[in-house]
Amino acid sequence: MIPPPSRSRAGGALLAVPAGAALLVWPAFLNGYPIVFSDTGAFLAQTLVPLMIWDKPYVYGPFLHLFHQRLTLWGPLAAQGLILSHLLWVTQRAVRGGISPLGHLALAAALAALTGAPWTAAFLMPDLFAPVTVLCLALLGLARERLGRGEAWYLGALATLAIASHLAHLVVAAGVIAAVFALTRCRARPALRAAAPLGAALALLVASNAIGHGRPAVSPYGATFLLARLQQDGPATRTLRALCPGAGWRLCGFLDRLPMDSDEFLWSPESPLYREPDGAPLPGGVPGGARMAPEARAILAATLRREPLGVAAAMLRNTLRQLLAARVGDTLHDRFLTLIPGREIAAHFPARELAAFHAGAQKRGALEALAAPFLAPHLPVLGLAALLAPLALWRAATRPGDRLRLGLLACVLAGLLANAFATGALSGPHDRYQARIAWLLPLAVGLALWPAALARRGAAGEAA
Repeated sequence: MIPPPSRSRAGGALLAVPAGAALLVWPAFLNGYPIVFSDTGAFLAQTLVPLMIWDKPYVYGPFLHLFHQRLTLWGPLAAQGLILSHLLWVTQRAVRGGISPLGHLALAAALAALTGAPWTAAFLMPDLFAPVTVLCLALLGLARERLGRGEAWYLGALATLAIASHLAHLVVAAGVIAAVFALTRCRARPALRAAAPLGAALALLVASNAIGHGRPAVSPYGATFLLARLQQDGPATRTLRALCPGAGWRLCGFLDRLPMDSDEFLWSPESPLYREPDGAPLPGGVPGGARMAPEARAILAATLRREPLGVAAAMLRNTLRQLLAARVGDTLHDRFLTLIPGREIAAHFPARELAAFHAGAQKRGALEALAAPFLAPHLPVLGLAALLAPLALWRAATRPGDRLRLGLLACVLAGLLANAFATGALSGPHDRYQARIAWLLPLAVGLALWPAALARRGAAGEAA
C-alpha cells in the first residue's frame, strides 16, 4: 500500500505546485490579463453590488471575491492555477504511486502545450470546477488510502465548492459517483465518500437559494433553461401549438415566433421573457427567466406527457452533439466586455485594474488571432486520446496493481458523458462546455499507459 504524503514530498510540492500553476495559466500572460466572459461580470456583481442572480448559484462570485478583494483579478487567477496544479500533483502521486517535482512540471507542461487545460484555468468562470469535480471525487472514492487526512478533508471541501459552483456539475458528480459505485463492486463506503461532497453542495444550494431568493430549492428557476432548449428542438413548441390558446399560457401569444434559438430565447431583449406579445417591454423587477419559471414547469410537464420519446430523442441528439463539440476558443472574443465585466471593474476596482483590463489582447479584439496557433494541437491530441482509450482501459484492467488507473479513466469517461448530457441536453451544445472537461481524457489515458516498470519504481521510491 502507498503511504500518505510525507514532509519531504510536501517540500517538493511547495516548489513544483506554484511552478506548475504558472504553466497552467499561461494564456493569461499571452492576453496580458485573466481571460473573462460576459458572465464574469455577473459573478463579480454577486458580491460587489451585491446581487442574487436568478440563473447562477451564489458560489463562484464569493470565490472570486475571496481572492480579488476589490484589488485585482489576478488573485483569483492565481488561486485557480494553484488549485489545478496541486490537484494534478495529488492525482499523479496517487495513480502512479509516486511523484517528483520534475515529473509534475513535465505533466503540467504537456497539458499546457497540448490540451485545453490552461485555457480553462486562465478563464475566470466556474468552468475549471467541472474537471476539478471529476478528479476530486475519483480520488475520494477510489484512492482514500493514498491521501493524508488533511488532504481528504481539503479535497472534500474543494469538491463541494466545485459541484455547487454550477448546476451542470451536479450531474457530472452523479456520473462520477455512479462510476465509483460500479468500480468498487457496489460497495457503499467508497461511493459514500465520493457522494458526501455532492450532499454538502446540495445543502449549500438549498440554503443559499432560501436566503437569497426565498425559495429552498436546488434550482428555483432551472425549468426556464430546459424550456428554452425544448422549444428550439420542437417538442415544447408542438405542445404549445396543440394546447394553445386554451392552456392560457403567456407563450401562446408568441407561437408565430417559435421555435427560436435557445440562447435568443433566454437572453435577447426581444425574447418572450422580456416582451409582451404586442412587443411592449415587460415591467422591470423580477427577471424574465425567473418570471417564466412557473409557466415553464407547466409546459414541460405537458410536453413530457405528450412526447416522452420526442424529448428523449432530442436530449440524446444534443448529448452526442455536445460530446463532439470540444473546440477551445469560443470565449476569446471581446463581445459584451465593455458592458460586463468592464462595468464592474470600472465601478469597484482601482483605476490601474481597469487600465490593465483595457490593455489586454482580449479587450482589444486581438486574442483570438494570438491564440489560434496554440489551439491547433488540441483536437488531434484529443482524437488520439480517444483512439487510445480502449487500449488504456484494457491494459489497466489486465495489469496487476492498476486499479486506480482503470478507476481514473472510467471516472473521466463517466464525467465526460455526464457533462455532455448536463450541458448539451439540458441547456444547449456549445464548444466551451465540453472543452473545459475534455482535456481530462488525454490526462487519464496518459497516466493509464504509463509503463508499469516506471510505476513500480515510483512506488518503491515512495515507500522508501
